[in-house]
Amino acid sequence: MLLPRGRRQPGPLAGANYTYATSQLAQTTIRSVVGQFELDEISRQRDKVNAKLQIILDTDTEPWGIKFQVEVSRSTSRADAARHCQAGGSERERRAKIIHAEGEFEASQKLADAAKVLETQPSAIQLRYLQTLTEIGVEKNTTIVFPLPIDIINQWTKNLGGPQR
Repeated sequence: MLLPRGRRQPGPLAGANYTYATSQLAQTTIRSVVGQFELDEISRQRDKVNAKLQIILDTDTEPWGIKFQVEVSRSTSRADAARHCQAGGSERERRAKIIHAEGEFEASQKLADAAKVLETQPSAIQLRYLQTLTEIGVEKNTTIVFPLPIDIINQWTKNLGGPQR
C-alpha cells in the first residue's frame, strides 16, 4: 500500500477492510458518474467518463494511500455487441421521437398564439399575406398560388344563388 508523504493520521478506515471499502466506493462512484450521462454518450465519450471516474476515485482514496487504475474490459461476444448496439439505436430513436414531438407541440402552441393575434387584429393576416407574396417574388417562381378565404367563396356562391358551404 502506498503511503502519502509525511505522517498520516488514522483515517476513517483505520483497521477496516480496504478491499471492501474501495469496492463500495468504486461502485457508488460509477453509479453516480454514469447517471450524469446519456446511454449513447457513455459509449461515445468513454475516455471522458473514465477520466472523471479516475479523478473522483483518486481524490477520495488518496488519504487512504490507495491509487485506482481504471481499466476497460471489452470481452463481449458478437451477439452481446449486436444486442447492445440495437438497444442503443432503439434508445436514440425513442429520444428522437420525443424531441420531435416536443418540437411539434411548441410549434402548435406558437400557431395558436398567432391565431389569437390574427383574431384580434384582422389587418395582420393581410400584412402576412403580402409578406408571403414578397418572399415568393424574390424566389423568381413562375407559379403563384393565391389562397382565398372560405368567407369570400361563401359570399360569391351566395351572390350567385348557389349552396353555401
